[in-house]
Amino acid sequence: MLRRVQCLLRLHSNGRQALRVRSYATDETNHKEKANPNPKANPRAHKPGPARNLPAVRNPFAAAHDRTKDTYLTMVEIFNERDVHRRNHVEFIYAALKNMADFGVERDLEVYKALINVMPKGKFIPTNMFQAEFMHYPKQQQCIIDLLEQMEDCGVMPDHEMEAMLLNVFGKSGHPLRKYWRMMYWMPKFKNLSPWPLPDPVPDDTLEIAKLAVERMCTVDLRSKVTVFETSELKDAIDETWIVSGMSPEQEKLLREHSRQKALYIEGPFHIWLRNRRINYFTLRADPDTQFLAQLDERQLDDDDVSNIEVPIFGRAPPRRHNQLGKLRSVHQQDDGTILAICATGTSTKDSLLSWIRLLEVNGNTSIGEVPVLFRFTSTVPAKAEEIEGPASVPATSDSRSSPNEHQSSRRE
Repeated sequence: MLRRVQCLLRLHSNGRQALRVRSYATDETNHKEKANPNPKANPRAHKPGPARNLPAVRNPFAAAHDRTKDTYLTMVEIFNERDVHRRNHVEFIYAALKNMADFGVERDLEVYKALINVMPKGKFIPTNMFQAEFMHYPKQQQCIIDLLEQMEDCGVMPDHEMEAMLLNVFGKSGHPLRKYWRMMYWMPKFKNLSPWPLPDPVPDDTLEIAKLAVERMCTVDLRSKVTVFETSELKDAIDETWIVSGMSPEQEKLLREHSRQKALYIEGPFHIWLRNRRINYFTLRADPDTQFLAQLDERQLDDDDVSNIEVPIFGRAPPRRHNQLGKLRSVHQQDDGTILAICATGTSTKDSLLSWIRLLEVNGNTSIGEVPVLFRFTSTVPAKAEEIEGPASVPATSDSRSSPNEHQSSRRE
């Protein structure tokens, strides 16, 4: 036994000396090359020979011309069949994750499964408690955790097949499998949390997205109707586009009762997001009716007011409503103004909004032709505001009038 230990110590010491000799030799050659930069003095230093540096990993995704899903999966299959040991698989997965958006596969579950399948099976499974807690093969585990993070950011929910794949690669004690379990607990809850579900994927047609956006905003009044107009129905229309308009019978009543001496305002563009798509919309608004708001009962309870909640405890009776007859304001009558209609157009220009006002007048709202309509555009992008307003001011209807002071004040706002 002692002889074996002595032999092992000798081998260990010899190995360390050999390593020291190699390091010293490399240091000496580097020092000589720095001291003698003349190539003629050291002709051996510049002879062509095998490169001593590590081979650079080429990114095949950046050089691809046909950026489709089939091309992406084909490159992954080529990498799997190229080498049995699958060297540089971590770098390959990171490069694939980086170029997913260029191929349009960042929301495809099949592609993520193909990338997880690149990892070797069985090698990274921890065999004891210490390996499991101290992240056995941390580089590989962190790579798959980053892949799952990107899935979560893109809203891609994994399935049970991915759980089996992670189990075969990292075992039941691996950190990627823990990340998968957390995702499977929370993502189904958030997926069905919105009261306005959207189709998956969201349609690419702008008209369909505009319909979904206007329908979502019109849910405050269940009697609202969403109508799609075509500007080609008007004779003097300049922009040939579509208009998605939302209006309820209550808003039509408010428009009929609106004073002919007070102007209406077309305000916008405002933004609404449908997942990763943005839609611009405009509102037809009137100034708040201060006289009507002053007549409302002050003791009327607001269902949405949570500033003073009384909890019936210790035998105290719950608060009762005041049963009084009085006027009730509509959900469209807000403190800052009355919303009479909303719309989204295909071009978001002043000409399309002018056609919208004329189409509302033709389709049963004749009183809008007797009311002055002013444009009040607000946009965070100055170029967009100039594109909407145009070089000259255009009146909303033939009988309406637009004030240049109104445009100046809207720009300051």
